[in-house]
Amino acid sequence: MRCVLFALFLVGAGTTIWAADSYTDAVSAVHRDDYDLAARLFRPLAEQGHAGAQSFLGILYANGQGVPQSHEEAAQWYQRAAQQGDAAAQFQLGVLCANGQGVPQNYEMAWQWYQRAADQGVVAAQFQLGVLHANGQGVPQNYEIAEQWYRRAADQGHARAQSHLGVLYARGQGLPKDYREAIQWYRRAAEQGDALAQFQLGVLYANGQGVPRSYKEAGRWYRRAADQGDAVAQFNLGVRYANGQGVPQNDELAGRWYRRAAQQGHARAQSNLGVLYANGQGVPKDMIRAYMWLTIAVEGSRGDDDGKPAIANQTIVASDLTAAQIEQAQEMARRCQESQFLECEPKEQVPGVVP
Repeated sequence: MRCVLFALFLVGAGTTIWAADSYTDAVSAVHRDDYDLAARLFRPLAEQGHAGAQSFLGILYANGQGVPQSHEEAAQWYQRAAQQGDAAAQFQLGVLCANGQGVPQNYEMAWQWYQRAADQGVVAAQFQLGVLHANGQGVPQNYEIAEQWYRRAADQGHARAQSHLGVLYARGQGLPKDYREAIQWYRRAAEQGDALAQFQLGVLYANGQGVPRSYKEAGRWYRRAADQGDAVAQFNLGVRYANGQGVPQNDELAGRWYRRAAQQGHARAQSNLGVLYANGQGVPKDMIRAYMWLTIAVEGSRGDDDGKPAIANQTIVASDLTAAQIEQAQEMARRCQESQFLECEPKEQVPGVVP
C-alpha cells in the first residue's frame, strides 16, 4: 500500500512540476510578445483549473492576442479565475461588467468584483470603486466613500486616483474645498504624466485658485495635457494663443489647436475654428468651410449654452453665402462627421507637429 501511495504521490508531484514549468513558460512567452505560444500553453492549464492561466487567457481573449478577440470568452475565463480568488481576474471582470463588454452592463456586479479585488490590494480596483461611488453607479452616490477609495489608491501612487482626489478637493465634494490641497494632488499626478491633472493645474493657474494667477504656467500645463490628446486642453490652449495670454498672440497656432480639439468633437473648438475661417485669421478665409465647422458645432452642442455663439455666427456667415454654397457646406459637414473628422480639412491645412 505504501508503494502505491508513494507512486501516486510521485505522479501528482510530477504533474504539479510540469504545470508550474508550463505556466512559467507561458508567462515568459507573454513577456516576449509571443502570444500564439502563450495561448497554446495557457489553455490546457486553464482547462485543468489553474487560476493564473485562466486569468491570463482572459486577457489574451480581451486583447485579441494569440486568439481571436472575444470579450465573451474573456469574461468566461475571468469568471472561472475570479471564483477561485484570483484578484487580477476579479478586477478585469469588474471592468467588463462596468463597460458591458462580453456581459450585460451591470455596475452593481462591477462594484462587487472591484470590491473583492480591492480587498486583496489591487490598486486599480480601489480607484474604480472611488469612481463608482462618486458617480453613483451600482451604489448610492457618496463622495465621502469615493474620497476614501481614491485616497487609498492615491497614497500608493495611482496617478488617476491622485487626480480625482484633487478634483474632490477643488470642488469640495466629500471634504472641505481646498485649492491648495487640490494643487498638491494634481501636481503629484501631473508629474506622472496624467493628462487630466495637467489640464486641471492649468485651470487653477489660469484662475489663480490655490496659486498666484499665471497665464504662462497655465499655458505650460495646458500644453502638456494637449500633447497627450486632451481635447479641452487643446481648446484652452487655442484660446490662449488667440488672446495672447501666457503665450505670444498667434492666430495660426490658435487655429491648429482648435483644429485638433475640433477633430475630437469639441463643439466650442469647432465653433471658434469656424470663426477663424470666416475672418481669415490664421487660416485662409473660407466662408464655406466656416459654415461647415459652425454647422458641426451647432449639432455637437445639442442646444446647450455653448451652442448659442455657434448659432449666431452660423447665421452671420449664411448671409454671405448662396443657397448652393450652404448646401455644399452642409455636404462637407456630413462627410466630415461620417469620416470621424478625418475628411474635414484640405490636405494643406491638416496639422503636423504643433510647435
